[in-house]
Amino acid sequence: MIGLATVGAATLIVVAARLLVVRTLDGTFVVGWPSAVLGQFRIDAVLAAAAAGAALGVSGAIMQTLLRNPLASPFVLGVTSGAGAGVALASLAAAWAGMAAPVGAALGVPALIGAVTALGVVLLLARRGGSIDPVTLILSGVIVGAIASALSTVAESLLPPERRGLLAGWLFGRIPDVPDPGALTACAIAACGLTALAATWGSRLDAAALSDDEARSVGVPLAPMRTAMFLGCGVATAASVALCGPIAFIGLLAPHCARALVGPRNRILVVGSAVAGAGLLIGADALRQWIDIGGGRLPLGAVTAVAGGIAFLVLLRKTTGAWPR
Repeated sequence: MIGLATVGAATLIVVAARLLVVRTLDGTFVVGWPSAVLGQFRIDAVLAAAAAGAALGVSGAIMQTLLRNPLASPFVLGVTSGAGAGVALASLAAAWAGMAAPVGAALGVPALIGAVTALGVVLLLARRGGSIDPVTLILSGVIVGAIASALSTVAESLLPPERRGLLAGWLFGRIPDVPDPGALTACAIAACGLTALAATWGSRLDAAALSDDEARSVGVPLAPMRTAMFLGCGVATAASVALCGPIAFIGLLAPHCARALVGPRNRILVVGSAVAGAGLLIGADALRQWIDIGGGRLPLGAVTAVAGGIAFLVLLRKTTGAWPR
């Protein structure tokens, strides 16, 4: 007899595959198989969206489990703000040195450096008694993220006006038509590696969702597992930001979509969240192809923020049972 989790997993895969096909065939108001050159651009964009979405999706599932909070997301780690600060400071340094503004793949290096730096500071501040404390982790992530955002604002205000548009465009998030091969490979490896590790440790994650005492009573080594998982989530999120820029709400929504279809067991949930994250980001990129605002397509971050914000309010209502007063 086929279990409900198997049916749900198959549904996720089918939906994600259909969205992949739709995005590959879908140009701006033109649907059909593209020419060889144009098709390669679309396939590269789909691969980038799938890698970044999977990295954010599996990271969100792990964060929600370890922090025991259904509204947690990978951006709690301050990685996104750190990446934005890295790009902003690199753009400012290039302007002061009289160099061309970094664009495209050149933005990946400062984004990755900023993201990893923020992650390192957050993990260092979150250590209590030799292990990472979830509450301290959240507070550290908020503070580090706020500081990094302030640095980004200062750097952007010092940029020449003609360069601010490039930075603002990156901060909205985008799926590159020609992704940097190194960034794409790193993101795919991070997403697949983190998913495999989390699926292997599925039973440990199930226990970690309980209280610390209950998890330790069944032999779960909480301290090293949390360190490994939070570090893996940070690296995967940093890789996705370096590839596609900061994209909101995918890491929050993907685990809930997967949980509704495959259930709460982490061994299959983390895989389902990776598939759901890839599908959501590919679908969002396909959707924006059909939104004409007169001056080009909407930024991807705007699409995910609007849809994700509405979904967040729904989740908040379901979690609290009533609207906050």
